[in-house]
Amino acid sequence: MPPLPELPDIILYLGAIQRVALGHRLERLRIVSPFVLRTFDPPPESFEGRTLVSVGRLGKQFVHDFGDVLFAVTHLMIAGRWRWSSKPSEKTPAKIGLASFCFDNGTLHLVESSQKKRASIHLVRGLGDLSRFDRQSLDVLTCTTADVAAKLRAENHTLKRSLTDPRLFDGIGNAYSDEILHAAKLSPMKLTSKLSDEEITQLHDAAKKQLTGWIKLLQHEFRAKFPGPGDVTAFRPEFAVHGKFDQPCPTCGTKVQRIRYAENECNYCPRCQTGGKLLADRSMSRLLKNDWPATIDELESQRE
Repeated sequence: MPPLPELPDIILYLGAIQRVALGHRLERLRIVSPFVLRTFDPPPESFEGRTLVSVGRLGKQFVHDFGDVLFAVTHLMIAGRWRWSSKPSEKTPAKIGLASFCFDNGTLHLVESSQKKRASIHLVRGLGDLSRFDRQSLDVLTCTTADVAAKLRAENHTLKRSLTDPRLFDGIGNAYSDEILHAAKLSPMKLTSKLSDEEITQLHDAAKKQLTGWIKLLQHEFRAKFPGPGDVTAFRPEFAVHGKFDQPCPTCGTKVQRIRYAENECNYCPRCQTGGKLLADRSMSRLLKNDWPATIDELESQRE
């Protein structure tokens, strides 16, 4: 299953779409999949012949502004991706193609490789209807630490769950939450009600540094080309812990551990983040019961 695009990926796509399509006329909005379009009014034809005025976002949703308060709101969900071709009115890719924005200078395709077609397009008229897509979640790059503290302490959940909750924080998913928590030296399972003011400051600082750093790195890497579907990934070689199970932590050298749940996993360093304690993996700890090692030292001694 491809990873859900997160804030650095969203920002990367926004810049790329602005470079190729901003100020250009939409000749045709071609809807291929009967499931991708979730609205019936305004119709796709009402967007044709209009110029793309701006491209923005509401959380992880892309907002294409075609003027006269007409907006196309697209959510990539997990497997949705953008693909650009410099050929106007190019045919939508077979099997994976959901829709195509055919501009006068090229074609922006919405594709999805998964059999579960979850990506969506909402065609919206008016700022009132557009506001329905705004979850009022925090953008950690622009909010204050006091804002972060208020969000975290409003409910009592694990840090991992809170960071990846789109109602609370804007654009942070499974991959970057691992990287943020490692940089902040905080356990993913720590309850938000037990966070000190100092720890919340550490968390906010780490979030800003990690996300800003990755946004700049990706923008530099793709400054001259449109990112392909495979370029938006949650498994980057430069990551510290995410996707690095059993590999050495770049800070202390301890092997990275993980917790698996549902379709996701949580990666962490037991020395940097949990004081040497191993977090219980539901499946393995139930299987091993009393033989489950409580600390990283016990695990390493068993391996030896």
